[in-house]
Parts: sequence; C-alpha cells; structure tokens
Amino acid sequence: MDQAAAVRTAPSATSESRALLACGVVAGPLFIVVALVQAFTRSEFDLSRHPLSLLSLGDLGWIQIANFVVAGLLFSACAVGMRRAMDRSSGGTWVPRLIGVFGLSLIAGGVFLSDPAFGFPPGTPPGTPEELSWHSIVHGIAPVLGFLALVAASFVFARHYSRVGERGWAVGSALVGVVVLALSAWPNLGGDPEGRFGPLWVAMVLGFAWASIMAVRLLRGGR
Repeated sequence: MDQAAAVRTAPSATSESRALLACGVVAGPLFIVVALVQAFTRSEFDLSRHPLSLLSLGDLGWIQIANFVVAGLLFSACAVGMRRAMDRSSGGTWVPRLIGVFGLSLIAGGVFLSDPAFGFPPGTPPGTPEELSWHSIVHGIAPVLGFLALVAASFVFARHYSRVGERGWAVGSALVGVVVLALSAWPNLGGDPEGRFGPLWVAMVLGFAWASIMAVRLLRGGR
C-alpha cells in the first residue's frame, strides 16, 4: 500500500518541481523586458546616466516596484525547485541558497525605494542627494547582496558542471560570474556619473539571463 501511494505521489512531486523551476525560466526575461521597456519609454530616463532603481520613482514607479517584487518571488520559488533538482549533487546545497538570497534581494529592492538622483524623476535636483534616507540605504544594500549571491552561484554552478564533465557550461558559468562582478563594480570607479551606469545595465541583463538559463538547464536535464 505504501508502494502504491509513493507511485501516485511521484508524478505530482515531479510536476511541482518543474513548475518551480519554470518560475526561474520566466523571471529573468520578464524582469529584463519590463525594465528595458520603461527605460526606453519613460520621459528623460537615460540608460547611461540613471540606475535601474530610479524607475521605481514617479507616477509610473509602481510598475518597476511590481517588477522587482514579482521577479523576486519567482526566483525564490525557483530556488526551491533547484534544491529539489540538484538534491545530493555538487552544488545542491549552496546554489539554491544563493539564488534564494538573490530573490529576496529583489523583493527588498521593490519594497524599499531609492531617493531621486541625477535629475530623475523629472523636476528633481541633479546629482546625488546630500543625505540618504533610511529606505534608500536599505535599497542600496539589497542589490549589492543580491548580485554577490548571483556571482557566487555562478561559480558554484561552474564547479558543479566541471564535476559532471560539462566543461563548456563550467567555463561559461565562471565567465558570467567574472563579467557580472566587474560590470557591477563599474559605477563606483569614477567621479563623473555621465555614462557610468551603462555597464551596470549590461550586468543586469547578463545576470538575469544567466539565472534563467540555469533554470532551463535543470528543467530540461534534471540533475
């Protein structure tokens, strides 16, 4: 009887795991598309001069707030699916934890808003605020932790693929980690804000796309 019950529950468990991984497949492209559509359509927003966080401000800021929260929830669900798909395999403990931290950081990025800066939203002073609000400080910490977790996950994935003999995916995952880390640090390397945030947008697209591709790999190939 126990055997029969196990047979009956196995398909639903597999289906649930696949649904959780599918959340990660959707999360990256959805976040990227929604963010870029806003970046190209909102008045006076400049990809090279304005960070992603500023899209959460103004009359249409609710769109990016929702984008942060929804993507965070989807990646958090994906982390649970990754834990099941990678159970007892190399990286099966730390990859889900790190992707989970990434998901939570996105939720925090939506809940806690940054302060207006660099003249956005339109009508606000140019440059950075003289004094940051507490919620802006929390917002600033969240993406740093999230991208560090994402970079760490890429290296753990690289180790995982190296151990299972998939050298191409191992090298690709490690390279993504290095590039995302370098591009994420770019805005902090200069004093003039002009053009500094372009690389950060590239890091965002690359990082989110990679996370979703990893979800696709696990969805299609199991462990």
